Amino acid sequence: MKKRTWFAVVGLFLGALSLLVPVRAALAQREGEEAGLAFLGAFMMVFFVIFIALYVYMALALSTIAKKTNTENAWLAWIPIINIILMLNIAKKPLWWIILFFIPLVNIVILIIVWMAIAEARGKPNWWGILMIVPFVNLIVPGYLAWAD
Repeated sequence: MKKRTWFAVVGLFLGALSLLVPVRAALAQREGEEAGLAFLGAFMMVFFVIFIALYVYMALALSTIAKKTNTENAWLAWIPIINIILMLNIAKKPLWWIILFFIPLVNIVILIIVWMAIAEARGKPNWWGILMIVPFVNLIVPGYLAWAD
């Protein structure tokens, strides 16, 4: 890591920590609860950082896939829920399918179908879309489809 980048990371961490210390003291009702609140705050901070990292990764991958398939408005990958429209455009599926993404259990099937079509649009075998239901493998598939030749 470059020296400036390292300082930026440390500064971000210390800034977030300086915000959490007064909150911990304000939320603590009794002496025994302070440790529990500190643990909860640390857990939520780690969860938030992991969530943001995964969101940025998925948005970058979807944006790259859109650019490589010559789909318009690749920037839609960064907007939650609207990025489904971009996925449907890449997969060449009708836009009314966005409704199907909000129906429980149906959304799993539609997600697989859309990712299979996205894999085909990238020139890869469509079984890569089926892998999106496998935990942890579904983190690899968008990256492979985005950055593989």
